Amino acid sequence: MKFKNLLLLLLLATLWGPSFLFIKIAVVEISPITLAAFRIGLAAVVLHIWLLFKGYEFNQSWTFWRHVTVAGFFAHAFPFALVNWGEQYIDSSIASILNGLTPLATVVIANFAIADERMTVERIIGTTLGFIGLLVLVSPELISGVDASVLGIVAVAVAAMSYGVGLVYSRLYLINEKPLYAPSSQLLISALYLIPFALFVEGPVAWNTLSWEAIGSLVILSTLGTALAFVIYYKILTSASASYLSLVTYLMPIYGVALGIIFLDEVLAVEAIIGAVLIILGIMIANKTIRLPIDRKAIKAT
Repeated sequence: MKFKNLLLLLLLATLWGPSFLFIKIAVVEISPITLAAFRIGLAAVVLHIWLLFKGYEFNQSWTFWRHVTVAGFFAHAFPFALVNWGEQYIDSSIASILNGLTPLATVVIANFAIADERMTVERIIGTTLGFIGLLVLVSPELISGVDASVLGIVAVAVAAMSYGVGLVYSRLYLINEKPLYAPSSQLLISALYLIPFALFVEGPVAWNTLSWEAIGSLVILSTLGTALAFVIYYKILTSASASYLSLVTYLMPIYGVALGIIFLDEVLAVEAIIGAVLIILGIMIANKTIRLPIDRKAIKAT
């Protein structure tokens, strides 16, 4: 079972990791909100077909739909649009690294929202390292003056925080729902308000003018990077811990950086490498993947 979980974890990273590459390709021709709306909408359709095949029963609870509306905004609609917008101005490799801030944001938000997830020494050290890594990452742009690239970095960082809000909200109000029911419903309700909003703000898409690269990227993002990834995600969760599943966070930037360099000729600056190391190290410490030699008895005594 452990080997099977490892294969599924690698598959999940393979599905999620290239997302930033495909976003970078698609957003050249498809506006950010529109890309998010149709990615979410197509994924919602695919997932609901899958659930109906598995015997899905439509949830008629108003409370359930109220919660998935809020969770869907913070976990999908808002961050997807922000990442798309941000990748117009920054490399896909940088976006994949910044996405790694999600677990750190989740730790901080959970500290205030969930009683049994208070900050520990490891989490304080981990979040501090992650924040320092973010500052190192944006330091070249801050020194030269705030421009579109630093705003792109901020947008993707805020998206990571939004993911954290969505995760904590789901833990609080949707934890007892059947696997896949809540996220598929989040996608469905998000599509229902995001598609009209995208049409109003950005106008209709001239589909006949889009390249096959842009259309293919949208389809891959929806079917593989969202719908199938969710199926794999919850498949792992049925036989492994959430801590084990969080390891995918360390694998995604590797895919994102490698693909950006190979296919988009992106170059990582020294600051980006140092920032990435600090962010990933911070995540590993906060999640106790790396154990620190801390004297807890001495800390309690003080």
